[in-house]
Amino acid sequence: MSGLRFCMVTTFYPPHSFGGDGIGIRRLSEALARRGHHVTVIHDTDAFAMLSSSPAPEPDPIPDRMTIHRLSSQLGTISNLLTHQLGRPVINGRRIRSIVDEGEFDVINFHNISLVGGPGVLRIGSGIKLYMAHEHWLVCPTHVLWRHGRERCDKKECLRCVLHHRRPPQIWRRTGMLERELRHVDTVIAMSEFSRKKHAEFGFTREMEVLPYFLPDLPEAGPVETAEDDDGSPQDRPYFLFVGRLERIKGLQEVIPVFRDEGRADLLIAGDGDYGGTLRTLAQGIDNIRFLGRVHPDALARYYRHARALIVPSVCYETFGIILIEAFRQGTPVIARRLGPFPEIVGRAGGGDLFDTPQELRMAIGSFLRDDGRRERLGEAGRQAFRTHWSESAVVPRYLDIVSRAADARGTTSILEKLDRIA
Repeated sequence: MSGLRFCMVTTFYPPHSFGGDGIGIRRLSEALARRGHHVTVIHDTDAFAMLSSSPAPEPDPIPDRMTIHRLSSQLGTISNLLTHQLGRPVINGRRIRSIVDEGEFDVINFHNISLVGGPGVLRIGSGIKLYMAHEHWLVCPTHVLWRHGRERCDKKECLRCVLHHRRPPQIWRRTGMLERELRHVDTVIAMSEFSRKKHAEFGFTREMEVLPYFLPDLPEAGPVETAEDDDGSPQDRPYFLFVGRLERIKGLQEVIPVFRDEGRADLLIAGDGDYGGTLRTLAQGIDNIRFLGRVHPDALARYYRHARALIVPSVCYETFGIILIEAFRQGTPVIARRLGPFPEIVGRAGGGDLFDTPQELRMAIGSFLRDDGRRERLGEAGRQAFRTHWSESAVVPRYLDIVSRAADARGTTSILEKLDRIA
């Protein structure tokens, strides 16, 4: 039984990736392959090498029904700079076209294309085309709506802002090129309702579907691991958990002072990044704060499971918040800033508290320390919401429904027939 042929086009793909978007693309690709479809991934290793200070990682094993094309050129960084400045795949364009033409793909799904091809890559291929807005690249040259490197953006000051971010301006953004190339795309997808509204607020006129990230399904009953599989809490004292890159936009600098006077519990910080040195200096002398560094995902599950709550203090406009659903999957409630998509996610789950001020954060911390029953109730609510809204079995059918509706609008009956056969 033959499924659809998918092509994923993205700048970053694990292990040549930095954030949750690359992991999300891999989860989607592997989920489609497990359902009988064939998935080809095209990504750019030069872009990863340009932005990473670490040695090149060893490639991961490639699952059945998947093909990975890792783009690289002798020009290296120059290839990415040309794409960034001209908005098209100058060096790798011929190879991308060859892969796409030979693959005869039913669906071409573009993700973060900023350095793999820019808007010019959107015209390549003839299959159903989707674009997933993992970041705010469609409306923001720096991707994150973090103006001048110091504040959330509420109006465009793009030239000054990119210079503050030490990036060269992209002339193509002033030519209408992005809007013209997006005409080749059937459906544009936002990762949250908040992100869809934020795109519209900043002048994006296309309609957008909303499709969240997902994680692997839970077992049919019970927690993710049995008691026999769980080695217990990683420490004796109660603790709250932060997970993420150590960057200013993640807001951890506003959480650390709260724990200076919190003698009842610790703050464990899983992650690393350029802002780590500043945060460690800020935490000097605070004995109940521990920096764990990077923690392997398998080990991280244990830290989630035994935390009183996950603290998510981002001060920027995230497009989703995958660490929230990671906590929910483990039955752990969250304390998230009342910003961006977090109220949307926490409200849907009923799995935690929101805060604006340090005082509200202190109150939420105190509540989860005092009331074990409340922690268990909110954690279980989050787990049940995860099953319903953010598990693989909940989200992948919604993705395929988007494909089906795009094919129907185009009149591409062959795709509809394949979907019906494999369902």
